Amino acid sequence: MAEIYTRLGDDGSTGLLFGGRVSKSDPLIDAVGTLDESVAALGLARASCAEPALAECILEVQRGIFVAAADLAANPHARAHLVPGTSLVTEQMVQRIEEIIDRRVAARPLRTVFLVPGATHASAALDLSRTVVRRAERMVVRLLQVGQCRSPLVLTYLNRISDLLYVLAREAAGAADEPISHEAGAADRPRG
Repeated sequence: MAEIYTRLGDDGSTGLLFGGRVSKSDPLIDAVGTLDESVAALGLARASCAEPALAECILEVQRGIFVAAADLAANPHARAHLVPGTSLVTEQMVQRIEEIIDRRVAARPLRTVFLVPGATHASAALDLSRTVVRRAERMVVRLLQVGQCRSPLVLTYLNRISDLLYVLAREAAGAADEPISHEAGAADRPRG
């Protein structure tokens, strides 16, 4: 029988990928934990999704976020062991997300108004996931600023993922999306 507990973290530390331990309160672990949270929120979105193609896209995003988390959580002295696309974010991963965004927006152009999340269960879960990814993105910015993140491409990737999640949420909402105001000239949504 496999044990779920190791007792190694009882001292408040956690292991890095390819060795080493850091405090569970380390900002790096906060960022990795936030990515884990986003994957779980995306699981809610995928479970709520009635459209198989949309569910498959969400699964692809979940897998990509695991790669970003591994990239962040790697021991900085063992980065040579990272595998592109498995534990190391690549430019091709960023390009793949951009292609998905472009294709989906071409099929369903975005409205240029602020929208209130919650049109459907899936769209609400996607919007929640987007905000969690944005939080992780802000954490990665801080890690880059202090030299604790070794891969600036993780930041780029998370930025594209959050844009994609906005697009997917609008797709999941369909015509049910509600603007925050019915007045003419509602402001454009913020871009990041």
